Amino acid sequence: MKDFSLSDLERIVAERARSGDPESWTARLFAKGMDKAAQKLGEESVEAVIAAVRGDRAGLVSESADLLYHLLVVLGIAGVPLSDVLAELESRTGRSGIAEKASRQDRD
Repeated sequence: MKDFSLSDLERIVAERARSGDPESWTARLFAKGMDKAAQKLGEESVEAVIAAVRGDRAGLVSESADLLYHLLVVLGIAGVPLSDVLAELESRTGRSGIAEKASRQDRD
């Protein structure tokens, strides 16, 4: 998969979720629902942070892949397309990070 993208992964996650295959981890996560998927996302986040802090490059790569996968599962369960997330990121590129963060604090 030379030009593999997050959009490709989103499509694969959706296909596997719909498959209902009991041997598919993705189908199982979708069947278990948001609580389990969000729990896995949180676990992978922590594992990625630990790998980063330890300077474990291979671990960070592996845990980041797990993190992105589980994020797409959570987004899929929530019915939020990756394109919405990318559009949000694109809208932020015209502002400084400091100004963008300050605008989000106003929403909290």
